[in-house]
Amino acid sequence: MKRALQSLLNSCVQKGSLTLELPGGERLSAGDGSGLPLTIRLLDSKAGTELFFNPQMALGELFTDGRLQVSGGSIYDLLELLGRNLNCLTPPQLGRLRSMVRNAFGRWTLRNSRRRARVNVHYHYDIDDRIYELFLDPDRQYSCAYFETPGQSLDAAQLAKKRHIAAKLLIKPQAKILDIGCGWGGLALYLADIAGANVTGLTLSPEQLKVAQRRADERGLSSHIEFRLEDYRALNECFDRIVSVGMFEHVGLKDYDTYFDTVRRSLKHDGVALIHSIGRMDGRSATNPWFAKYIFPGSYLPTLAEVLPSIERAGLIVTDVEILRLHYADTLSAWRSRFMARRAEAAAVLDERFCRMWEFYLAAAEAGFRYGGLMVFQIQLAKTVDAVPRVRSYISAEEDKLRGREQETHQSVAAE
Repeated sequence: MKRALQSLLNSCVQKGSLTLELPGGERLSAGDGSGLPLTIRLLDSKAGTELFFNPQMALGELFTDGRLQVSGGSIYDLLELLGRNLNCLTPPQLGRLRSMVRNAFGRWTLRNSRRRARVNVHYHYDIDDRIYELFLDPDRQYSCAYFETPGQSLDAAQLAKKRHIAAKLLIKPQAKILDIGCGWGGLALYLADIAGANVTGLTLSPEQLKVAQRRADERGLSSHIEFRLEDYRALNECFDRIVSVGMFEHVGLKDYDTYFDTVRRSLKHDGVALIHSIGRMDGRSATNPWFAKYIFPGSYLPTLAEVLPSIERAGLIVTDVEILRLHYADTLSAWRSRFMARRAEAAAVLDERFCRMWEFYLAAAEAGFRYGGLMVFQIQLAKTVDAVPRVRSYISAEEDKLRGREQETHQSVAAE
């Protein structure tokens, strides 16, 4: 096994410095000696076998269980080192075979029934609510922020994200808007309060529903917002605008046709829809098995080539596509910093194992957006070719209008 692990190290790290310390004290090294001198320490003999035969799953599991420790840097430093070496990565044939099998057969299981969708949402979002307060912005935006300038704060970037999306929707006063996957209600509150819309928000999480309804009551917006515990497939209404942020990743590849058929029949003839989702830039690939098991069961990150055919079959027109490349990496970096700063509070709410799991989750996700071919796409859809202006300058013009309304609202609240 020692020789096998050395081969694995050599295939994964050519630039940088990584040492693997085995339970008996033996040390294996790889890399050119540059950068941080990182060390992975395995605490039991089985850990090395698990790491060699299934590194994609074992790295996260061993770290979460405390059987793998990193010194000389953080778990993010280790994942960044591996990410920087992806271009020269030559995995063992066993790893290649496993990846091929997962990609081939995973496509046949990527369907999320209504019951399975509820179970998947419950797994991630119905944990102790205090955890999310530790690292999200005050509006609880749990999706990619939009950093307009370098160094912009997370709070400002999340507000910019909502403004950017609202600008693309071209919302008229009293417009009827559907928010599929409304989360804790932040975007719906913005659309009602700043854009003057009437919003219906759908979620499958009872905990999110309670928070969203409470926030609408506290803001005096209950007459303009209705939050429901409802699957999008149950819809039987028409809306002027449809928006979905951070939900499409959980639809399931086999349900894309159903999803966009629902968008089409729920959108008025002159309506506009905006879908914001994580995707892949580097071709089709199965979901990382550790993420699928421990963080987002049932999720799938598509390429545009997998999404566009379903849009076309539904009879919808793509009127705009924007790719946000490193925005989510910066978002995750901010979340990770906030989480680690309040890690002791998280451990008091749940436990140390949970903290290690979420530290790995946030670190691995950030590395994925910096080095692993992940991105976020925003696809604007319509039923008619003239539903939105011909040139994109209208987006910045709408953003300016929304900024003005934000300032007016802030001044009004401050004066009360």
